[in-house]
Amino acid sequence: MTLISRTLAIPALALGTLLTTGCESLLFRYANRGLPPPEASVVYAPDRGLQLDIYRPQGISEGAAPTVVFFYGGGWQRGERGQYQFVGRQLARHGVLAIVADYRTFPEAVFPAFVDDGARAVAWASMHAGAYGGDARRLFVAGHSAGAQIAALLGTDPVYLDAHGLSPSQLAGVIGLAGPYDFEITGRYRDVFGPPSQWPQAQAVRHVTGDEPPFLLIHGEDDRVVEARDSRQLARRLREAGGDASVVMLPDAGHSAPVLGLYDPRRAPAVLPAILGFVRGGDPDRGAAVAPGTR
Repeated sequence: MTLISRTLAIPALALGTLLTTGCESLLFRYANRGLPPPEASVVYAPDRGLQLDIYRPQGISEGAAPTVVFFYGGGWQRGERGQYQFVGRQLARHGVLAIVADYRTFPEAVFPAFVDDGARAVAWASMHAGAYGGDARRLFVAGHSAGAQIAALLGTDPVYLDAHGLSPSQLAGVIGLAGPYDFEITGRYRDVFGPPSQWPQAQAVRHVTGDEPPFLLIHGEDDRVVEARDSRQLARRLREAGGDASVVMLPDAGHSAPVLGLYDPRRAPAVLPAILGFVRGGDPDRGAAVAPGTR
């Protein structure tokens, strides 16, 4: 069981100067510099004021594109979809309909409200992906850090999607980047996850039954925020139940490496090929000749 660090800040392997000053907003501004805005922004939960950004797939000549709904990290306490413009644009550039969704964070909401929001965003994508060039039959959920925990619960605990007439088995897959899936709830996270009686429900490893979609889990070997063992444990549990799980471990890499691999593939060369291979055909190696660390 992993103990989450008390800071879920994003260390910038590529942008160390900005991070040494703690300027997270400057970091994201730098990462998104020069990028065109999303093709559309939609209110998907009017009663909650929640929106999502849509990045249309590029280079698709025929048929519909795989669709990825992405949830950002931030310790379930911060973050906004506009900061992850670089994620949406990178995926769209490679022929994926990318949807980056906001969700409620603490203190506005406590667990499981942010997972409920995630399910609502997925339901919206299931209904509307076709209007933006996506294929709802190839609908993936993805996330980094806290966002990966949300994505993993959507893929393992049927209660969230069931509320919208969907099930985890209808997802084409789950992509978790440095996610906590079996973690201790300590410190300020006690408030985020509410009464202790519901803490077990926050652990994706506890919900695996064998009906899950395929999982791709990417983690830095030297992650000091969420231990890499979380991805290994979830993959092992999925496989033991008869499911499909691939793990890509990034050597000498920390917590932000998986998402920085989407900002600049040179920073973590295994990340983008693994994701593209997974969404194109369920094979993490399909996106490139070799995806180092895949197993």
